[in-house]
Amino acid sequence: METEKNCPFEIKDVPAEEMAEVHKHVTGVKHDCIRIGPTGYFFPNGFKENCLKIYNMEVRPSDVFVVTFPKSGTTWTQELVWLIGNNLDYETAAKSPLAIRFPFIEYRMFLYSPNTKKWIKDWVHKDTFMNRTPNIDKIFNAPSPRFIKSHLPFSLLPPTLLDTAKVVYVARDPRDAAVSYYHHCKMMQMYGFKGDFKAFWNLFITNRVDWTPYEGHIKEAWEKRHHPNMLFLFYEDLCKDLPAAVRRVAKFLNKPLTDDQVTRLCDHLHIDNFRKNKSVNLEMLKDIGYINKNDHFIRKGKAGGWREYFDEEMTQQAERWMKDNLGGTGIHFPEIN
Repeated sequence: METEKNCPFEIKDVPAEEMAEVHKHVTGVKHDCIRIGPTGYFFPNGFKENCLKIYNMEVRPSDVFVVTFPKSGTTWTQELVWLIGNNLDYETAAKSPLAIRFPFIEYRMFLYSPNTKKWIKDWVHKDTFMNRTPNIDKIFNAPSPRFIKSHLPFSLLPPTLLDTAKVVYVARDPRDAAVSYYHHCKMMQMYGFKGDFKAFWNLFITNRVDWTPYEGHIKEAWEKRHHPNMLFLFYEDLCKDLPAAVRRVAKFLNKPLTDDQVTRLCDHLHIDNFRKNKSVNLEMLKDIGYINKNDHFIRKGKAGGWREYFDEEMTQQAERWMKDNLGGTGIHFPEIN
């Protein structure tokens, strides 16, 4: 790995009184948090341990990254990209968990917080899956080609990334992303979010949820959408016409597929099959109490479901927020009938 450069971004601790507004909704780990960079991205303070390592990592031409804001179809896209990139090797995909084939580079930021360690100790002791999930040094030293997942915005990823490797970025309507994120934070015992959706939405739009601000994240990616090493996709387009999205990814990765191969891959990725796929659904984490027994990591795979959660006041608030933060960017989320 390259020698670490001077930190190119300012890191500030989030004041205790601001964190108290978050912690009152949480029964799990009560992280101390930081804001990083001029945009002030919100993270657990454990991110300090690896932010420079990630920023300065040596990117290889054979690397393929999937980058998204959380709950934007990341797992779906990872499986799609990995299978195309590995010549549709369904046998290996079934045997090896996606989290190992396609590791999450900043995941362990949740494990470095002093408040987290007492939770993680028992989980890691009990579960070989968590022990096998690659840490950052294993990711750096993995053989090529590497397939890497990140929720980080481009400003916190290596500056050489797009000029060196391929990146598939997926964007999702923030209202749907927030609904899915809400269920995720309720499901994961490490979060243990106990508030209602309105409370979560207010934290989301005031940038007190991990990886927010959403608008900064997507705008950074949108500005780079014409780079030849970037494929910018909308989650809604994957929902609307998955075969077309599969063909776009295959063309981007220079891995042409036959019609029969596209059909089989779309069947593999169909939400009913995907939800039952043990290599992606994380059901094994229920046994150690990491995920609530009655919840599911793979939920509905739906676009437009936010309408079931937003009352009229919240709908109007969301429209104003989107206009204020995304208006004039040219970003328009496809409509799903």
